[in-house]
Amino acid sequence: MRTTRAQAVFLGIAATGLVACGGSPANSGGTGGAAASTGGAGPAGGSVGSGGSTGGARGGTSGGSGGTGGGSGGSTADAGASCTMGAWPAADPTVAGPFATMTENNVGPAAGVGPDGGAPVAFTMFRPKDLSQGGLCHPVVTWGNGTNSNPSLYKVLLNQLASHGFVVIASNSPNVSQGSPPPMVAGVTWVLQQNDDPTSELYQKIDTTHVGATGHSQGAFATTTAGADSHITTIAPLCGASAQRNLHGPAWLFCGGMDTTVPCSTVQSSFNAITNVPIMLADYLSVDHGSWITFRGTTPGPVEAAVTAWMRVQLMGDTALRSWFYGPSCKLCTDAGWQVMQKMMDQ
Repeated sequence: MRTTRAQAVFLGIAATGLVACGGSPANSGGTGGAAASTGGAGPAGGSVGSGGSTGGARGGTSGGSGGTGGGSGGSTADAGASCTMGAWPAADPTVAGPFATMTENNVGPAAGVGPDGGAPVAFTMFRPKDLSQGGLCHPVVTWGNGTNSNPSLYKVLLNQLASHGFVVIASNSPNVSQGSPPPMVAGVTWVLQQNDDPTSELYQKIDTTHVGATGHSQGAFATTTAGADSHITTIAPLCGASAQRNLHGPAWLFCGGMDTTVPCSTVQSSFNAITNVPIMLADYLSVDHGSWITFRGTTPGPVEAAVTAWMRVQLMGDTALRSWFYGPSCKLCTDAGWQVMQKMMDQ
């Protein structure tokens, strides 16, 4: 097996029986520190709701072929809640968002398995430092590592999502396909419980109707498995996918054109099998199984920016970024660096 300069690839078998692998740089240590990008204040409460692509979108129900929502309407807040449900203003996914971020280590329940099949392990949470900034409720993203990896390997992506306002719950397990319940689902359950706990910093700060899942390699296979959970309204598996027919919202499947570990043909088989939701298969032609990962700095690479854009569209109602993915002339469709396939994404 070939390895990149910054990554050593470890093979593993996912619970589905498919080969999955992840990467960990030679100097991989503990979880990443707080990153932070600072920026202007977030949106004020009372944003105008617009139709999102996921079920239960802010402006109406999800549509048929493009997954677009219904009519718009003013945002509402639950009685007594300290955040407002509403669509988020547009933002550039290629740069850090308006929130300074923080990383919390070893939070949440013990779930899944630890190294070498050991005791269950907790989670790392990447989130906005000030959850009250802007007043909007924060969508959730659950993350799954590649085999023998940990969240610190992916900290540029996970901090990028947090800087845009997402609360990211990342299992510390090196084998996220194992465990009952699977750790990616257990993480979501815990965050939603925290939203109801007056002693938690997440109390009444979470948008419980908009939850996404993403992960790499074994974590990608685990992402499609987690997509069957009723709370998860969109998925974005990276370098791996299974034929999950019980999804509850749009799916963005990613593969690297140079990937020989989980080749694009494997991911395309899953794309072909999923027929009930809007779905895109995005092949970034120049990368392999792990070379798309940004290991240093804070600026996301093209794949990480695309994941951020997808989550903003599906979970934040950022309609300005729909053109990245929807329609035959979408941004990725017309970029020579990408090769895409679409189903039910013509609007």
